Amino acid sequence: MKITKKIKTEANELYRLCLVNGVIDEGRVRNVVQCLITTDQRKGPAILQHFWRLVKNDRVRHTAIIESAVPLMTEVQETLRAGLLRQYGPGLEMTFSHKPSLIGGLRVQVGCDVYDGSVRARLEALEKSF
Repeated sequence: MKITKKIKTEANELYRLCLVNGVIDEGRVRNVVQCLITTDQRKGPAILQHFWRLVKNDRVRHTAIIESAVPLMTEVQETLRAGLLRQYGPGLEMTFSHKPSLIGGLRVQVGCDVYDGSVRARLEALEKSF
């Protein structure tokens, strides 16, 4: 299925219509998808394919994965949550996980931004420097 410039433009417009204060609204996304499915346009599937790609990229940009060597206390989680919301804005979904292989410290990934303050990363960097 060929995605032309016109199809990309239409999908981008639909994507922008789904944003409310910079955050994607799931209800609007459902409405757009429902309309694209029910209309009998030849270019509907191509628009839907590009629109879905935009929505997936938005979800990745608004998802934070926080890994720590030990389970974090609630106060620490709330402090991290507040800092990340201040940095990346509202609509950021966060998941906290415990990963003993980090040895110590934290690893935070938001979209393609990675902040790795783990002991394991420092040991690997030290190993590469030799």
